[in-house]
Amino acid sequence: METYSRLDLTEFQEKIELMRSQVSQVIVGQQRAIDLILTAILANGHVLLEGVPGVAKTLMARLISKLIDADFKRIQFTPDLMPSDVLGTNVFNVKTQEFEFHKGPVFAQIILVDEINRAPAKTQAAMFEVMEERQSTVDGVTRAMSPLYTVLATQNPVEQEGTYRLPEAQLDRFMMKVNMGYPAYNEEVLILQRHQANVDLIKLDNIKPVITVNQLLELRELMNRVVVDPTLIQYIAQITQQTRLSQAIQLGASPRASICILQGSKAYALLQGRDFVTPDDIKTIVPAVLDHRLILTADAEMQGFTVEKIAQTLLDKIEVPK
Repeated sequence: METYSRLDLTEFQEKIELMRSQVSQVIVGQQRAIDLILTAILANGHVLLEGVPGVAKTLMARLISKLIDADFKRIQFTPDLMPSDVLGTNVFNVKTQEFEFHKGPVFAQIILVDEINRAPAKTQAAMFEVMEERQSTVDGVTRAMSPLYTVLATQNPVEQEGTYRLPEAQLDRFMMKVNMGYPAYNEEVLILQRHQANVDLIKLDNIKPVITVNQLLELRELMNRVVVDPTLIQYIAQITQQTRLSQAIQLGASPRASICILQGSKAYALLQGRDFVTPDDIKTIVPAVLDHRLILTADAEMQGFTVEKIAQTLLDKIEVPK
């Protein structure tokens, strides 16, 4: 049997718990969303946050960005936004008689893109190209992004006027899609109680970073040492294969989805303080990885099925490795 050295994750676990504690002081509930966003950042992936207005999508993204001591920028996508507004542009300097490149907000380490489906296709394409290539080319000069480079984008699913639907190929650039739903009854009561009592909630400006960029990059390196049993590799492959065979799915998951499930499971295991992946880690990650990648057939949609329901049905059909 192959042996491996166990990872000491004590210090890391303390930082993760501190981050969760800080988030809970500002946002009530949404624990699943918090864990999935942290998982994606650790796994070097981008996140699409979807939910109706008022469920703290933007606040969540800003808060997590504050907890990481990284360069942060926010881009509000609008119908008149141009690619140069995102990437930056060359400006002529009269004094030096030379062009100088002024970097756009896309060059930050963590970027919050608000309402990513509100910008025109040309600007969306420029943003997604940088997300995929992790570099930007302006006027023939290519500039690399930071190693931490992560995009947290929000999308409103109910408002269609003035929006541009994201094509499936571009949606695939996101490692995960995290649906932020309504709070539970007891969570909403707590929100109302806080406001009724005029509780002086902690402001974002008072939130202090918990983890540095270098520490986060070191943790990414540890992912290579997280143990994944061969039977779990086969389990992941079976899941994606089933999405291509299901009668309810028109477009199944690609190999990129399989890789995202694998990387996400390893990162999630680290967040739980383990240096090995379990079937439950995979089950937790699968819905978020598949949600924006699968296209259901018209019949399945007419019957009221959702991608989440179909994904859960597929998971239930496949035998879990022992």
